[in-house]
Amino acid sequence: MNRAVLPKVRKQKYPVLKGVLICMFLLVWNSGCEQDRDTFSNWGIYKADEKSSSYSPLDQINKENVSKLALAWVFEPNDTIAGGRPRNSESNPIIIEDVLYTTSARGRLFAVDAGTGALKWSFDPFYGERGGGIKRGVTYWEDGSDKRILFTGGDKLFAIDATTGVPIPSFGKEGKVDLNQGMRGDPDKISVIPTSPGILFEDLLILGTEVSELYGAEPGHVRAYNVRTGESIWTFHTIPQPGEVGHETWPGDAWKYAGGANNWGGLSLDASREMVFFATGSPTYDYYGADRKGMNLFGNSVVAVNARTGAYLWHFQTVHHDLWDYDLPAPPNLVTVEHDGRKIDAVAQTSKVGFLYVLDRETGESLFPIEERPVPHSDVPGEEAWPTQPFPLKPAPYARQYLEEADIADYSAASRDSLLQVFRSLRYEGLFTPPSVGGTLQFPGSRGGSSWGGAAFDASTGLLYVRSNDSPEIMRMKKVEPDSPISDQSVYELGESIYTRYCVNCHGKDRKGDEQGNPSLLGLKGRISEADVLTKIRQGGGKMPNFSSIIADKRKEEAILAYLFENETQQPSGRETYLLKEIISNQGASPESQSTDSLPRYLNLTAYGYFRDSKGRPGIKPPWGMLHAINLSTGEYAWSVRLGNKPEFQSGQQETGETGSAGPTVTAGGLVFIAGTRENKFRAFDKDTGEKLWEIDLPGFANANPSSYQVDGKQYIVLSVGGTAENTAGSVMAFSLPD
Repeated sequence: MNRAVLPKVRKQKYPVLKGVLICMFLLVWNSGCEQDRDTFSNWGIYKADEKSSSYSPLDQINKENVSKLALAWVFEPNDTIAGGRPRNSESNPIIIEDVLYTTSARGRLFAVDAGTGALKWSFDPFYGERGGGIKRGVTYWEDGSDKRILFTGGDKLFAIDATTGVPIPSFGKEGKVDLNQGMRGDPDKISVIPTSPGILFEDLLILGTEVSELYGAEPGHVRAYNVRTGESIWTFHTIPQPGEVGHETWPGDAWKYAGGANNWGGLSLDASREMVFFATGSPTYDYYGADRKGMNLFGNSVVAVNARTGAYLWHFQTVHHDLWDYDLPAPPNLVTVEHDGRKIDAVAQTSKVGFLYVLDRETGESLFPIEERPVPHSDVPGEEAWPTQPFPLKPAPYARQYLEEADIADYSAASRDSLLQVFRSLRYEGLFTPPSVGGTLQFPGSRGGSSWGGAAFDASTGLLYVRSNDSPEIMRMKKVEPDSPISDQSVYELGESIYTRYCVNCHGKDRKGDEQGNPSLLGLKGRISEADVLTKIRQGGGKMPNFSSIIADKRKEEAILAYLFENETQQPSGRETYLLKEIISNQGASPESQSTDSLPRYLNLTAYGYFRDSKGRPGIKPPWGMLHAINLSTGEYAWSVRLGNKPEFQSGQQETGETGSAGPTVTAGGLVFIAGTRENKFRAFDKDTGEKLWEIDLPGFANANPSSYQVDGKQYIVLSVGGTAENTAGSVMAFSLPD
């Protein structure tokens, strides 16, 4: 029988699990055991299993001995292109029997011995070119001796022989499928790049994608491919086409030009029900929607479809007509809860706003009350913000959702006065205050709540573990004007003005980047080519949007390169005929797209910027990051603790907490493991109380979810760690108890 499988436990290698092996035997022969088959596997799927539980049934490492946990082995990819900068890896390794599969920060695929870290083979999807882009993991499939790793490199989907590391020629064209095919735009001009791995249902790989966040972006189709051949089997349109459910929530022709509403965080599967679940981001443009009036399904929605056909089953929209980039950033957790005296299979969805949505798995109905409440109107011309938004009453928000003046930081009298002046000058009416031309405070922010790391769920206790971020930012809208001239400037000065307008909020005035993974742009000469820089600007990637329209003419290309590569000897460029070409469509948009020339265009020129004081310090008092345990049956909190620390801002023994994207892993040993804080520590907490039991210093920033597995009777915790100046490619580090 053809099937997607997880690695089964070998009796001789797992003496501590003899009891469950008996249950597994009964399950195979007479279905007498109702426990999930994933319980008996290693970490064979992204986030542990098809339910995205991030749970390990292993208990060799536990509360009593975790203090002895120590480094067991290190694998270093050493694949950075000469002169490359340090990179972060978000890969959550999978383990099949005794082989660990992972991707490096550059996007190269590696197979290593899970017991020693020794390299078995590697595959470079970029064939020696620079490569890169965010990759959070890979997918494994087998049928007898046919064993495959499915993963994406750039805009290509690869099938690689899991034993040899060689592309499987019968898959697609010489082992790869072009993901640009089947989209709306010209395949030769667009770039559709998934960041999270797909999930398997029988012989289907179901895959979301990452698309641009600007006007004219590609739509966020969710697609299924035949694992053997690479053939496209079905497509679910997240921007519904005529005759499809949800089409009426958009302008009639919006499906021709609207983009986004994409699943970039991963998927979950209920194989017995033949249901696949995914969560989507906002439609484009994220902060202004005059060309997409309506609720905009299936943007910002939890969606269930038939895994075999892609047919719509149900949805729940968490934000109507999103204007805040409030994407649903992680795969839903499939959970079972006690509700009204009975067990219910449910879906638990984390969010950037700090709400946790708990929905019936079969119907999409919320298990706890949700109120549609009036929210503020937009004051940006042409915008029609949706008048209400859903507010779950339980569980209570796991991130702060409202700021008062008492919350403003007070490093000094001058600093506080300055922050208060900014705070009072901004429009701020709570969670759903729309962006404005005069400036709006956004909180908990587009980096708030929780991110792609998602949550971990322990079925034995019914507790869900999730981190939270409080990261306010300022949204300031500006109308795009096509004919605003720039007086005589040198090419370098023009480049500086472009950088200041579009890049400074993420990379900083000093171009040093920040702790959220926005890289330093200093010293580009000698470590990256001008062509690679232009490709990155045009295509974007990760948090960075596509800026192809910003540098749409040769002079602007020359200008931004002159500034970034510190070349001040360029000759003057003369008069610029405009500040910014009106953004109508991304590079390669379909010529059949409806023209929207008559509509105004606004950009949030401070998107992803921070609310900080003049010295770059957070503008609000801590905590800035927390870790929570939530009882999904009752909706109550078991505990909450601060996660991470900025020692320079610490008051007494109380840590500050830190923002971060990586998520937790929970184990049967009573532990919650989590990294992803900028002081470069890896921690373990008591899953029942939140007490910190162990921490270790790492050589770099570990912006990834940990995995846990067992080989030859030994349990390991493994984590991808980012690069440093000494080791730019980073590493994979495995921890275990001493022999």
